[in-house]
Amino acid sequence: MENQNLETKYNKWIVVLSVTIPLVVALLFGVNLRKLGYDVEPLSFLPPIYATINGITAILLILAVRAIKNGNIKVHEYLMKTAIACSVAFLAMYVAYHMTSDSTKFGGEGIIKYVYYFILITHIVLSVIIIPLVLITYVRALAQVFDKHKKIARITFPIWLYVAVTGVIVYLMIAPYYAH
Repeated sequence: MENQNLETKYNKWIVVLSVTIPLVVALLFGVNLRKLGYDVEPLSFLPPIYATINGITAILLILAVRAIKNGNIKVHEYLMKTAIACSVAFLAMYVAYHMTSDSTKFGGEGIIKYVYYFILITHIVLSVIIIPLVLITYVRALAQVFDKHKKIARITFPIWLYVAVTGVIVYLMIAPYYAH
């Protein structure tokens, strides 16, 4: 019963964060401090850093799944907490970059343009969907409701991995078009 109460207690936070995070990111994405007259340097060094963090997140997720399959719960827990921290760091850097820099237009043409936009759009949509999934999965582990944790983790893992990997792919595809 205590575990059920813990889940119920965090459900409100899961809903609040799942709605608030994408809204705040969308709002801040549209705010360019330089265009508002603030004297800030563009944080143009951030994209390769946050793309690398996405890559690290993907590796952490794979290692975490291997750890739990090998029965190493402590390593799994550490890797998953680190993956969450990496995702939070990515988000902070992503927002900071877009608040100080002009958006970069993809310059590819032909089929590669459609491939890029398909990857980008699925990445964005799934990055919103993954927020509640990660939070629910984490809370179920925290509440030690491992049967339910495992059930949703089977959904969360591939989506989160896709978001992390496509974040790197989107960066690699658009990097040639960044203003230098």
